[in-house]
This record gives sequence, structure tokens and C-alpha cells, in this order.
Amino acid sequence: MAAPESAETLSTQANTVPDPAKAAPAPEAAPAVDPLTAAKKEAAENYDRYVRSVADLENFRRRTVREKDELRQFAAGRVLEDLLPVLDNLALGLTAAKQPGADLKTLAGGVELVLAQFKTVLANQGLKEIQPAGQPFDANQHESISAQPSASVPEGSVVTVVRTGYSLNGRLLRPASVVVSSGPAKA
Repeated sequence: MAAPESAETLSTQANTVPDPAKAAPAPEAAPAVDPLTAAKKEAAENYDRYVRSVADLENFRRRTVREKDELRQFAAGRVLEDLLPVLDNLALGLTAAKQPGADLKTLAGGVELVLAQFKTVLANQGLKEIQPAGQPFDANQHESISAQPSASVPEGSVVTVVRTGYSLNGRLLRPASVVVSSGPAKA
């Protein structure tokens, strides 16, 4: 059996215990992370990102609506600027027509020039006239209002254009109203 240690031996051992202040610092242990706290932190970060994303989306929607309204309001501006000289010329023609002794041929010539100017402005904006006289009838471009016998125009072709049609950049705005040939008259 081992002999009990004396009090003197125990006090000597107590004196040889290293001083914690003089000892090398122990590496810091990672603080214990509570899984619930970590989950709450992650949830808060996700919610913050969600709120920011919703706000960004709402701002984008409002900006898009505002830009669309501005585009709608000012889209016709360029066309109207191009039409202003036509209006000026029509006003000049009207003033000339009101003068005593106005020459009808000169007025008609002026109106023809203004009409040509007007058509040029519209053509520059993408408007195209549909004048199908003598062409085969096309239900996608023309609207038949009647049929008429004709010896000179083949059956199914346009004899007369009653109302001019228009397309804008390839899209039909108004079909041409036409009279279609039913072939030579039957005796």
C-alpha cells in the first residue's frame, strides 16, 4: 500500500504548480454556436434580401410604367414635327384661296403640292399606300365592295379602287376598298 503523503509533500507540490499568468496562452476555443441563433440570423438575412428584392422589383415596375407612358406621350412628336410644314402650306393655300380673283388652276396646283408633301412625310414614317388597280384581288390587302363585268380586266382582278388602303411598316391599317372583275359580260 502506498503511504499517505505528508502535508509537507503536498505544500511542495502546490508551490511547483505553474502560475497561469506566466503560462503560455492556450488557444482560444471557438465559442459554441447555438444552431437556433444561427438559423435566426440566416432567416433575418434572407428576409432582408427578400424585402430588398421586392422593393427593387416594385421600383423597376414603376420605372417601366413611367417610361411607357412617356414613350406613348411623346412618340408622335417626331411625326407631328414633320407635319408642321404641311399645315403651314395648307394655311398659305387657304389664305391664297380667299384672295379676290384667285386663280383656280394655281390653287389646285398648290393643293396637289401640299398633298404630295403630306404623302412624303407619311411615307417617311413608314406609311405605304395600297393601290391595287389591275392587280389580282388579295383578301389580306383588299376589301371587295362589289363585282363588275369587264372585258379588259381578267376575272378576279381589281377593276376600280374606291378607297385607298394603307399599311404601316408592313402591318395593314386599312384595306383598300375595291371593285373586282367578274370577267367578260355574259350575253
